[in-house]
Amino acid sequence: QLQASGGGLVWAGDSLRLSCAASGGTYRAYVMGWFRRAPGKEREFVAALNHRRSRTYYADSVKGRFTVSGDNAKNTVYLQMNSLKAEDSAVYYCAANPRPYSSVLTPSEYESWGQGTLVTVSS
Repeated sequence: QLQASGGGLVWAGDSLRLSCAASGGTYRAYVMGWFRRAPGKEREFVAALNHRRSRTYYADSVKGRFTVSGDNAKNTVYLQMNSLKAEDSAVYYCAANPRPYSSVLTPSEYESWGQGTLVTVSS
């Protein structure tokens, strides 16, 4: 199970850190992805951490501003979001993909999803 948290209302330029706590298994065995869905838009890939391949992946729109990382002791994956923009406003979801060599961009590759946490960036 995945539990996402950390969303909130911030101003443009602020930072937020989202957390995704995993239970029932270690996040290191999965590709841990972050996706988001803004009102009226499709769900889109944001970032992913592939611990087994020691790789991170980012959407072009967040590259250089967002950082995905994991804490082994807490079995938690984080999404550090800096220099937030109004267009980053969305519900953010974390998800787990058990196939380390599959596409990290494709939502259907992920088998478990957290409940989502709302991020609102006001300009």
